[in-house]
Amino acid sequence: MTGFTIGFIGLGLIGGSIARGLKRADSNIQIMAYMRTRSKLEQAKQDGIVDLILDGIDENLSHCDIIFLCTPVEYNAAYLEKLRPLLKPGAILTDVGSTKTNIHKTVIEMGMENVFIGGHPMAGSEKTGYENSTAHLLENAYYIISPTSKNTPDQIERMKQIALALRAIPLVLDYKEHDFSVAAISHLPHLIASSLVKLVKDNDGETETMKRIAAGGFKDITRIASSSPVMWEQICMTNTDNLKVLMRRYIESLETIYEDLNTHNGQAIYDLFDESGRYRDTFSSRKRGPVAPIHSFSVDVVDEPGSIAILSAILASRGINVKNIGINNARDYGEGALRIEFYSEDEKSEAAELLKRYNYNLSR
Repeated sequence: MTGFTIGFIGLGLIGGSIARGLKRADSNIQIMAYMRTRSKLEQAKQDGIVDLILDGIDENLSHCDIIFLCTPVEYNAAYLEKLRPLLKPGAILTDVGSTKTNIHKTVIEMGMENVFIGGHPMAGSEKTGYENSTAHLLENAYYIISPTSKNTPDQIERMKQIALALRAIPLVLDYKEHDFSVAAISHLPHLIASSLVKLVKDNDGETETMKRIAAGGFKDITRIASSSPVMWEQICMTNTDNLKVLMRRYIESLETIYEDLNTHNGQAIYDLFDESGRYRDTFSSRKRGPVAPIHSFSVDVVDEPGSIAILSAILASRGINVKNIGINNARDYGEGALRIEFYSEDEKSEAAELLKRYNYNLSR
């Protein structure tokens, strides 16, 4: 990629993280960017990430080897039309959208299959915007590459190299397979998490007992309900058909479970937990998905003055940064009294090793 010039239309969390990651990989890469919030572009230039701030979609983009579309999915079609006459021979146009069918169909209609190749870096955070972007956001995350029928092996290889430069894992998928797969493992779970939270809200009493004791398992499975409603509305509206198919199948599975409960079929309920538990244990524990993982564990401490101060001093002695410390008000899985969150998995592992040497008992 040495000597490449790369353009960004939009420089939020994902675009900013890609730009930072590419600059980290090769400081000689030239990056130009356009977005409506100019102050963020000026910050990116001050950070040494953006070399040229664009005032709009103009001739400067004709120098780019790759252009990333990092805007909300409903805006991408309009940008495709504006960018088409500016692409130099051999340039690649790509996107970072969570759904691929909509843009692929648009690309086909516009006859741009030979210059476009879809992309979906499967990483993210509850926080948004360039100010929350990092060079390591995509590390160890899958970077889905969805080619068109007219992409060349060289174009696909170039996108693989982009993913590898970001320390991500490139995975080539047909765009239809991509959208059906993410509907199951990402989009539907977000709807389910939000619907569970709403279920509690709608059924809690005046004393809000459900809300007060919600912890552990409930918080784990509903954490993603805090994600951006704007982004998730767009995702659901651009992957509706796949969501409808999978949601109907999920409803049917819930009806089966309801019937097993209604007939007091304990064996079926046991088999549900057993089969799903064993299958889940085969999942990789490496960082995946559109929401960044939480690097945390619980510590069993005595509730007495100075407990937190002593623990904090031990971690500080090794220069380990603590992102957050909270008190566990419920112990659904035998958690300790304190929940400690770290900025990275490495810091979490180092902290766990250190605290165990001081005879602290840790739990997940």
